[in-house]
Amino acid sequence: GVQSWMRHLLYAPGSNKNPVTLVILGMILRVLVWSMMLLSILANVGVDITALVASLGVGGIAIALAVQTVLSDVFASLSIGFDKPFEIGDFVVFNDVAGTIEHIGLKTTRIRSLSGEQIVCANAQLLQQTIHNYKRMQTRRIVFTFGVATATPPEKLRLIGDMVKKIITDVGETQFDRAHLLAFGQDRLTYEVVHIVNTADYNKYMDIQQEINIRIIEKLIENDIELALPSLVVRAPVQVEETRDYSNTADAKNADKRVMQ
Repeated sequence: GVQSWMRHLLYAPGSNKNPVTLVILGMILRVLVWSMMLLSILANVGVDITALVASLGVGGIAIALAVQTVLSDVFASLSIGFDKPFEIGDFVVFNDVAGTIEHIGLKTTRIRSLSGEQIVCANAQLLQQTIHNYKRMQTRRIVFTFGVATATPPEKLRLIGDMVKKIITDVGETQFDRAHLLAFGQDRLTYEVVHIVNTADYNKYMDIQQEINIRIIEKLIENDIELALPSLVVRAPVQVEETRDYSNTADAKNADKRVMQ
């Protein structure tokens, strides 16, 4: 009955929960039930339960210290099962690791990275990290910049904000936030654009962003607004022809002789 209740608690319809949690709780409950039954039997046959429990307590502390790392991972697995910071199939990022959760085990969690290899993390260490769960992201706030030539006249600069707003609105699945002339550079005038993409799918977001970028380029060309290109200044060394000082009389005479010859 207790196990059925736990199964109902952990497995809600349409969700992908950690099955290891049910296994761990089942093991703990079995140990508790069998321990109570054993103590009851020993008490009925006349064994001093108080002394036995005291000795078991000391032994339990020694065992707990010996398997401290394993126990911390086991309890971390329980925490993952109840708190659900991530589930199987979620795409997570922490430190320099990025990948999809493949398996949540009793001691470790296995992650399939973007490059294909499997990364194995201890549960206790994993819960100590700041984890970004992108599977649960509903929208993306995107900030990007582009530059136009510094020679662009002010009347055309004023058109760019409204032009970008219309492009983002027409693309669909996006919400325009703002577009402003952000900064003056040596070789460009930089615009900053902010918009919201209404999808958590990374590939879909990249398709939308690509379409926005292409339409911006098309509109800039249509309005004779030049995109800023990085400038490269090459400084060539100046060669100075060596001259000789003929102020010395002997050197001057030798120079005259060479000229006469």
